[in-house]
Amino acid sequence: MIKAIITDIEGTTSSLSFVKDVLFPYARAKLPAFVEAHQQDAQLQVLLDDAAKLMGGEPDIQTLIIQFVNWIDEDKKITPLKSLQGLIWEAGYQQGDFKGHVYADAVEALQAWKAQGLALYVYSSGSVQAQKLLFAHTEYGDLTPLFSGYFDTHVGGKREQLSYQRIADEIALPADSLLFLSDIQEELDAAKACGYQTVCLNRDGAELPLSAHPQVSRFTINYTDMISR
Repeated sequence: MIKAIITDIEGTTSSLSFVKDVLFPYARAKLPAFVEAHQQDAQLQVLLDDAAKLMGGEPDIQTLIIQFVNWIDEDKKITPLKSLQGLIWEAGYQQGDFKGHVYADAVEALQAWKAQGLALYVYSSGSVQAQKLLFAHTEYGDLTPLFSGYFDTHVGGKREQLSYQRIADEIALPADSLLFLSDIQEELDAAKACGYQTVCLNRDGAELPLSAHPQVSRFTINYTDMISR
């Protein structure tokens, strides 16, 4: 019996284009000025120190900025970068530069599942802060009350089985009572190997060949319809 649902964001609850065409370019454009303006802030200093450790040595601020931008261009899933992007996006949301995109069918289903007593969680490569910002600033209002918790790369990579075990341990539920939703087969494979139920979101309707995961093109209100396919 499913007791909790963990969902990805990009390509699952939210469009890939919002992240790739809105959020990423915004962070890239604002990053140099943001880092220079806030480099003395304690929160940012921690991220800069973490990035410097990954680079080795003691890079100056301009070298760090260049490295952050390169990581964005290379689509690296690096924790200090994701946290820095979250800070930049927070400013953008607060200034009303954009709203978080969430599919209408995802909102409807998440609300219905919450009403049924299911616990809902998010697991994304974006930082927990970025996840909360997206769901707090949607055209449907603040959706964060729907979720019981958030996970990012601090628990591990999304294609690693151990990450899903850590999530199950933190939620304190057996893996086979958890349903994971994603559009990435390798992530679903890792979750399934841990014992999760899994469903692949293929919003373009093009099913993955030889997939071991039920596939749907949209969220459904009855989650059992998803896992029975």
